[in-house]
This record gives sequence, C-alpha cells and structure tokens, in this order.
Amino acid sequence: MDYLWSPWRYQYVQTAGGEGICIFCHHAADQNDEANLVVYRAKRNFVLLNLYPYTTGHLMIAPYQHVATHDAAAEETHEEMMLLAQSAERHLGAIYKPQGFNLGMNLGQSAGAGIAGHIHMHVLPRWTGDTSFMTTVAETRILPEELPVTWQKVSEAFRAT
Repeated sequence: MDYLWSPWRYQYVQTAGGEGICIFCHHAADQNDEANLVVYRAKRNFVLLNLYPYTTGHLMIAPYQHVATHDAAAEETHEEMMLLAQSAERHLGAIYKPQGFNLGMNLGQSAGAGIAGHIHMHVLPRWTGDTSFMTTVAETRILPEELPVTWQKVSEAFRAT
C-alpha cells in the first residue's frame, strides 16, 4: 500500500476555526457574501466556496444551525442540503463540464473534519487527470481560476434558478 503525506494540510486543519470561532457560523451571520465566498443562501443552509480548494469549484454546503452531528440537525435541513448538493452538481456541471463529482462529509476530527463542530457537505467537480505531482512533490495545488472568478460564475448560476 502506498501513502501520500500532506503536511501542509495539517496546518490548516489545526488552525481552522481559530479561538472558538466557527467559520461557518461567522459566514452565516456576516452578510458580506462575496468576501466570505458565500455563493447562495437558502432557508436552512448556505453554499460557499472552499477557501482552500482541492479543485476549481470546490463547494461546501453548511446549515445555519451550529450542529456537529447529523442527528442534531432537523430533517428539513438534511432535505434542503441534499437538494442544494443536486443544484451544485447541476451548476458546476454546466459551468465547468467535469467528468465526475466527489460529494461527502467528514464527521468529527478523527474522520478528517477541518471544522469538526459544524457539519458541512463538500461538492467537488473532478476531471480525469486533475491531480498532478505538484501537490505531492512541491506542496502546491494548481488551480486554473481565481476564487473571485469562481464565486462570480457559481453565484450567478445559483441566482438564475
């Protein structure tokens, strides 16, 4: 079995959220959506770009309510989250024409959650060959588009529906 180490990611995981400040709660409360990379606000959840994306278009869907487990969230929150994931897949597919998607959640710090106290779903467009030696050898990701450009494209797509 081969192992790939990503020590640069550990620095982010250990500092995410700061001193008891949940970035999802902060972004939910702050109405500066462009600065916070929030692309869409629904009734129970909001959609935002990942500040440290694995690929261009890496979205996260988070509930407004600060909950650490699925069990603590209302059924309506889960339903809306899945509908938003469906919309995200549709919009990202139309904008970027990916060959596939990763959708998922890491619940709890030991499961890899960078923000363990606030559930959130990742939606990532994927392309054959979208990984390269740069990530593992040079500790660098190559993203073909700046976050503000991605924010503009994706937020316009959500607003149009």
